[in-house]
Amino acid sequence: MKPRRITRLLGTELPVAAILVFALFPWIWMVLSSFRPEAELTRTPITLLPQSLTLANHIALLARTSFLQNLRDSLVVATGAVLLGLALSLPAAYAFSRFRFRGRQALRVQFLAINMFPVVVLILPLFILMRQLGLLDTYVALIAGHATFTLPFAIWLMTSYLEAIPVELDQAAAIDGATRAQAMRLVILPLTLPGLVAVGIYIFISSWNEYLFALMLAGQRVRTVTVALQMFIGENQIQWGLLMAGGTVVALPATLLFLAAQKRLVGGLTGGAVKG
Repeated sequence: MKPRRITRLLGTELPVAAILVFALFPWIWMVLSSFRPEAELTRTPITLLPQSLTLANHIALLARTSFLQNLRDSLVVATGAVLLGLALSLPAAYAFSRFRFRGRQALRVQFLAINMFPVVVLILPLFILMRQLGLLDTYVALIAGHATFTLPFAIWLMTSYLEAIPVELDQAAAIDGATRAQAMRLVILPLTLPGLVAVGIYIFISSWNEYLFALMLAGQRVRTVTVALQMFIGENQIQWGLLMAGGTVVALPATLLFLAAQKRLVGGLTGGAVKG
């Protein structure tokens, strides 16, 4: 074997393979366990491959619990967070990338500083605010809460992407008689599609997997899947079959969304890396 091949094998391929195994093993274990019979899940020692396969856990999850309603709640909240996040992050990013105003850099730093604080610090003031507005346990409360912790990174990502788009395109549109809003809608917006996809997927997955806001701001009339999964863990018993089946179902939308938009996601994340 050539020295260059050995170097590539030891320095790149084997570490990447080890990282993939480390990242995928819990997911594979969860999927396989969701198809195990309940008796096999509680048997010691448990084997890696199931001795028999069954859909009993998935059928019980959808027939005996309110998990379908929880999926609907999560889908509504995540979709609403994406729409709100894109509606706010795109104009803000356009302003940061195209205008030079006093306090611009300080404001950008403040957006970034919000991500330095743990989410638990934000939950108490948001809880008090939503209670005073009478919005607790509603879709609005969760959508606004999820937008709170996803907007800073979304604005930074979109700003970096827009700064890579030449300002001359705006000037050319203005020469042709387009207003600022028309130039943004007809010229800039189509070019930002990869960035919008990247931001949208980031907001969707963050909202879909979020637990603390969903627990504190809702949980009765509106219950997302992350809170619903926690209900399968009791004080004296864990319903492993329902928990594994629910985890598999919850991971499916985010996985399919990422695979479907993988190229646009990578293009959006790297598009703002280099200006010009």
